[in-house]
Amino acid sequence: MAKRKEPTKPKKPTMDAWFENAGLTQEENITDTLEKNYLPYAMSVIISRALPEIDGFKPSHRKLLYTMYKMGLLSGVRTKSANVVGQTMRLNPHGDQAIYETMVRLTRANECLLHPYVDSKGNFGKHYSRDMAFAASRYTEVKLAPICETLFSEIDKETVDFIPNYDNTMTEPALLPATFPSILVNANMGIAVSMASNICPFNLAELCETVIRLMENPEHDILSTLKGPDFPSGGFLLWDEAELRKVYDTGRGSLRLRSKWNYDKSAGCIEVTEIPYTTTLEQIKDKITELVKAGKLREISYVRDEIDVNGFRLAIDVKRNTDPEKLMQKLFRMTPLQDSFACNFNILIGNMPKVMGIREILTEWLNFRESCVRRRVQFDLAKKKEKLHLLEGLKKILLDIDKAISIIRATPQESEVVQNLMDGFGLDQIQAEYVAEIKLRHLNKEYILNKIADVDNLTAEIADMEEILANPKKIRQIIKHELQTTAKKYAQPRKTMFYHASEEEEIPIQDETPDYIVTLFLSSEGYFKKITPQSLRMSGEQKVKEGDFISQKIEATNKTELLFFSDKAQVYKTHASAFDDAKASILGDYIPVKLGFEEDEHVSKLIATMDYSGMLIFVYENGKCAKVPLSAYATKTNRKKLANAFSDKSPLVNIFWIPEDTDLLIRSTSNRAILLNTSQIPEKSTRSTQGVQVINLQIKHKVASAELPEGERLEKLEEYRVKNIPVAGKLAKELEEANQMPLI
Repeated sequence: MAKRKEPTKPKKPTMDAWFENAGLTQEENITDTLEKNYLPYAMSVIISRALPEIDGFKPSHRKLLYTMYKMGLLSGVRTKSANVVGQTMRLNPHGDQAIYETMVRLTRANECLLHPYVDSKGNFGKHYSRDMAFAASRYTEVKLAPICETLFSEIDKETVDFIPNYDNTMTEPALLPATFPSILVNANMGIAVSMASNICPFNLAELCETVIRLMENPEHDILSTLKGPDFPSGGFLLWDEAELRKVYDTGRGSLRLRSKWNYDKSAGCIEVTEIPYTTTLEQIKDKITELVKAGKLREISYVRDEIDVNGFRLAIDVKRNTDPEKLMQKLFRMTPLQDSFACNFNILIGNMPKVMGIREILTEWLNFRESCVRRRVQFDLAKKKEKLHLLEGLKKILLDIDKAISIIRATPQESEVVQNLMDGFGLDQIQAEYVAEIKLRHLNKEYILNKIADVDNLTAEIADMEEILANPKKIRQIIKHELQTTAKKYAQPRKTMFYHASEEEEIPIQDETPDYIVTLFLSSEGYFKKITPQSLRMSGEQKVKEGDFISQKIEATNKTELLFFSDKAQVYKTHASAFDDAKASILGDYIPVKLGFEEDEHVSKLIATMDYSGMLIFVYENGKCAKVPLSAYATKTNRKKLANAFSDKSPLVNIFWIPEDTDLLIRSTSNRAILLNTSQIPEKSTRSTQGVQVINLQIKHKVASAELPEGERLEKLEEYRVKNIPVAGKLAKELEEANQMPLI
């Protein structure tokens, strides 16, 4: 018989093996790493942190409010915010400061929400101010606002699921059973990984009316009852029906908001009392100050903050004879006094993010609310059935109370009392337990009759509840009644009013930059000067650094737009007005520093334009030329830098701006030259094009220089003209020295 072979045990790694592999890394596919490590993090942020759910809350909001409810702050007196923060950490262990900042945004004092959930006392800062900081949590006091009754009135009736907290020591609600669509009543913004949410608030009364109408008619025109968003900061909303319908249908769109203002003629002051929800007092002041310093708002003499206990007030002092209407139109265009709210109704539905329109959101909320009502009715039904069952048992002993007493008295063992009552009266164990627990003083006919008097009422109530559960229309009626009650109790007048585009006077903004003739100077090392004619007449020689020289001199105006091309194929855009008037006796502004060039980047050429007309000719060392319209460098936005301004495949020799086709002379290092007309170079729309070959070069040779000859010089160079390109060119040795092109 063969001997059974024992399985070999795996050898433990020795210390030498550990040291041998120490410091070594194992190769892993980056996609596997992202899937294993980053995707779980991203999903956690999306599902458990940044996006709101159908009840209108993010997890941090829900944990905080539920903690305050369990602390008895719905009906009790205020407590220190620090106490609430400490208790909330049992559910939300992300640090006390993060919890407190969440609380701040929920308070009435902060004015961030249309219907605040936290009644507060103390300094909680202001939503409309960047610099008004809130006080520490030990100085402020909070309790739940009355509207929170709609969130917690039925939370103990199993209307929502409860889940364990982070360490499984207690449970918390997965959602709050709000009796109104809180998801659309208060603003909610969140930034997750690769997605975000930005929900605007709506008036509570209008929203409740809309939900009721939708229950009656799923095709109801929402815009007829839900007029538009209602922001806690007030102000005015542009009534743009097409954009509002787009937001309502898709959940995405942009809404234009503007400030509310009035003009105090006696004080010569514009008073701004309400601003867009998306901006702050400091942003407005900073922008106005910047424009005043730049000379673009000459009508304003002073801007001051006059916020007091009466609320927001920004005062703008204007100069005499200023038309306040025209000034406000300029301010609306140039400052955050008019701003936009970018809607993105991204909500978690069943742990899945989904961008929805108003109709779909309200439909999802109705489904959620129907579930809450159904579960509440089922809970109440079970309780009433349990009570009815007990009373039916009590009713049985009414026939012979003395028998019940004698059974209890005659039973020698306490553990046998329940069983004897069950046998004597035909009760089940639950009924017998209930009878056995009745006090001796209550074992009388009067007490029992009073108790069982509720049997008929309970039977009727149970029948009603069963009918409700069997009929969805009954559940809808309950929801409708709750919405009407909530709207009647907590609704408030609309804060954000409307204005129509036809009501505002379209006043074009004039460029108030002073315009005058200037001469622009650029040195080879990148120093720039803007000099007025008067200063130029009174000055002497232009000052430059040793070894430097003036490479460009351009006649222009103060409004001319300047394009500085660099040796790294980039162009930097600015205006002549951005530079101070200079004198010939100074070096001027160093362009790489002034415009923020990259390290080791230098100026190659300056092009000045007013209307981006004409063409640019690029000449490269490899003998190629490109013709690109200057309009290719015009941008609708105020971009300061354009990459890929020209081709970087070959070093650049020169750049020329030409209003129309002209003659171009190119000379190579092999002393050959060609004269061609730029019309022979095909126009390209791509800025980074290399163009076409115009001169054929010998090995190790390149283009040495290029110029635009004119007048007598052009006549003397006619022998170098070519009809077709590319060509090798003609030897230029016979050119007179005076006519020879300088090598660049």
